[in-house]
Amino acid sequence: MKKSKIPTWDTSSRLLHNHNHKHSHNQVFINFRGKELRCSFVSHLVEAFKRHGIIFFIDKDEQKGKDRRHLFARIKQSRMALTIFSKRYTESRWCLDELARIKKRADKRKLQVVPIFFKVKAESVRYQKAEFGRNFWRLAKTSSGEQIKKWKEALESVSDKMGLSLGDNSSEADFIEEIVKEVKRVLAVEKMEDHSFSLPHRNRKDLPKRIKFS
Repeated sequence: MKKSKIPTWDTSSRLLHNHNHKHSHNQVFINFRGKELRCSFVSHLVEAFKRHGIIFFIDKDEQKGKDRRHLFARIKQSRMALTIFSKRYTESRWCLDELARIKKRADKRKLQVVPIFFKVKAESVRYQKAEFGRNFWRLAKTSSGEQIKKWKEALESVSDKMGLSLGDNSSEADFIEEIVKEVKRVLAVEKMEDHSFSLPHRNRKDLPKRIKFS
């Protein structure tokens, strides 16, 4: 059987500008530590998203000093965000700045966020403990008080939401399938909620209630 082409998002201007608003509104923004996961776990996750027709955005550059406004615009366009917390996540200002923006959108109920705990404990993220915490405080030494405050608030808020966790001895393949199922479920609920606004009020009572992650 001939496979149909599945639209995906990356940081190339061609793909970003050729997709319509409907696609961008349904996209999933993936926030992760590139140097640690880009060529391993995230590459397999991206392939799974392609197979399942999930539209996503990942930053392929993560370069220091690069203008991040285009990334923040992608977060604003997204319907959902996956924040993949790993041991080296807090080595990156880039990751933490994205997280702070994700948290801001989530607080306004404009973005659904699902934290992914990749071989780290939720409490290590929430309270900046263990190796995750050591990396955070090492970065904090060269950061402003206002930055640290925003990062801590974002880490505490997002890690407190309902998420998925992978242990050291767990199957990454099974975990990726679990993530795909969760993403499809959340997007389906969001789509149904959007549809409910176009229905007469009397017909909305039979629709499932919005699923909250906080």
